[in-house]
Amino acid sequence: MGPTFRAEKSKTSRHLSEFWMAEMEVAWENLDDITEIAKEEIKFILKEVLKYNRRELEILGQNICKLENIAKSTFPTITYTEALKILKEKENLDIKWGKDLRTIEEEKLMKHFDTPIVVTNYPLEIMAFYKPKDPKDPKTALCFDMIAPEGYGELIGGSQRSLDIKEMTNRLKEMGENVKNYQWYFDLRKYGSVTHSGYGLGVERVVAWICGIDNIKDAIPFPRTLLRFRP
Repeated sequence: MGPTFRAEKSKTSRHLSEFWMAEMEVAWENLDDITEIAKEEIKFILKEVLKYNRRELEILGQNICKLENIAKSTFPTITYTEALKILKEKENLDIKWGKDLRTIEEEKLMKHFDTPIVVTNYPLEIMAFYKPKDPKDPKTALCFDMIAPEGYGELIGGSQRSLDIKEMTNRLKEMGENVKNYQWYFDLRKYGSVTHSGYGLGVERVVAWICGIDNIKDAIPFPRTLLRFRP
């Protein structure tokens, strides 16, 4: 767990230039395994907060019953393609396949779910080079995002990790990257790597969602933004 820096021009109520990431990496697990671990982690966090911080949630005006129901519910898993179908049929939003889901698409999608959901198999071409293609659907990657309801967006992002050095090299070249800069990463695969998967959880996003905070800047003591890097 540690600070993560993002040099993005995202001046919204959901973005910080520095946020805290709780990361998990596990050997011998695939995409299906880690999506279930991610669901259980969020439920565990909810249960612990409800157990020890009920008074604080009441002060914040949160709906305790709603959070309790979420902690006991099953979180759905859908594919990116299925998400586009929901947006088309229920929101009349025609998104071209291959386009990443923006804030507006995520918000409209989550109008149809009361719990966080997992979205898997995003288009390979818009994913990072270390996310491998799905053998069952090669145009997609073995990756996932967990999206929260009520407009709080992505809580977790992760994937199975690629072990194919040749494939990763080709991906990096397509992205215009200098492959030499990644030799250390390839060495990790050459000497003893095993099938593994992992994800990162945005701590402030989870706090904001559980507490019903309107702006993520209120979920961290010293928010760093485009215009503020001290203290």
